[in-house]
Amino acid sequence: MNLTDTIKRRSALLFLAASVVPLLSGCFGAVAVGAGAGVLMAADRRPSEIYLSDEATEIRATNRIGEKFGDKVHINVTSYNRTVLITGEVPSEEVKGDVERTIAGLPNVKATVNELQIAGASSFSARGNDSYITSKVKARFIDHNKFPPTVVKVVTESGAVYLLGLVTQAEADAAVEIARTTGGVMKVVRVMEIISADEARRLDSLTKSAPAKSGQAQPAK
Repeated sequence: MNLTDTIKRRSALLFLAASVVPLLSGCFGAVAVGAGAGVLMAADRRPSEIYLSDEATEIRATNRIGEKFGDKVHINVTSYNRTVLITGEVPSEEVKGDVERTIAGLPNVKATVNELQIAGASSFSARGNDSYITSKVKARFIDHNKFPPTVVKVVTESGAVYLLGLVTQAEADAAVEIARTTGGVMKVVRVMEIISADEARRLDSLTKSAPAKSGQAQPAK
């Protein structure tokens, strides 16, 4: 999927995020969302305002990169708890650094993980295979039932699987082992924030009782 397709796919989310999140402020209050977005957030350990902030960051970053580099690059942006994972292919180290600086300068970005490769843009078949690997990893999370599958986000790029989430050490280790032993996975990269078991239980309790919650952990890779 190129940048133009990604922008179109996320255009609906842009309206939602812009309407419920005060994007020009570093502070976020309680928000009211539709049933669909509410269901997604209810299964996520991130506070709802940070969930929406992450969605807005992905849209902003994709638009900014598209405006600046067009189809000369293939870049995927994944924001989780305000840490942004950047994957894909760019033509040079200079562009790689420029992309990271562009994203790091956006509002509500606390950290970046730059996994861009210096290479030509991947083929559509390669991207399709990455999507297939992601679906297999997610399905195996459900089959193994070691942790709530919704707490670990999976991103695949050129056979490398990146795992994001607010997870305990045991959950992180289980997710890595499951992903590592999935067919077609070349390597697994942790982009997860480790929290205590007590904190995980607290956040899980909040997802069942309220649409908004608070608390952050420090990034750990």
